[in-house]
Amino acid sequence: MIKPFEFYFDFVSPYSFLAHKEIRKIEKTNAIKIKYMPILLGGLHNLAGIIAPGFIPIKAKYMIKDCKLWAEKYNITFKFNNYFPIKTLDLMRCVLVAEKKGFSQNFINKVFDAIWKDGLNLNDNIIVEKLLKNLDINPKTFLMESVDSKIKDELKKRTNAAHKKGVFGAPSFVVNNNVFWGQDRLEFVLNEAKK
Repeated sequence: MIKPFEFYFDFVSPYSFLAHKEIRKIEKTNAIKIKYMPILLGGLHNLAGIIAPGFIPIKAKYMIKDCKLWAEKYNITFKFNNYFPIKTLDLMRCVLVAEKKGFSQNFINKVFDAIWKDGLNLNDNIIVEKLLKNLDINPKTFLMESVDSKIKDELKKRTNAAHKKGVFGAPSFVVNNNVFWGQDRLEFVLNEAKK
């Protein structure tokens, strides 16, 4: 028996995408729902005093190759986004709006795929609006809700709470008060979730 665990993610992270795809398989196989915990990775890095690998040229180059290796291992369709880094502040706020409306899982799936499978430029508002329309969401209303002060505060609050738990990057997982960082730690997460 595997107990559900927390999955801290931001769409900007290709490793979060890979973890998300594996989590979907885990959920199916074990008939459980993993708790998706949206955070703002840039804010988390600031709190932890970390420079993101994407901003360090030698690490960024390695990350592209590494993500492709993991995608092949997991048999996941993956394309490193040419528009990286995607500015995800508004998208992560949109996750909170989608949560309130009861369709966050579908929203998360579509946005992750748009960035890391289809290679879309979600820095472009026109493309974001088109994506929302394809989800039968009114872009103007939905995006207006995402900039409401309560939604902004909620994302900050969740990011701060993650930092207080010891989360410093994405993807991260918390189970039995233990933090695991990186999509390559899912095996350890599952072992802990069985305890």
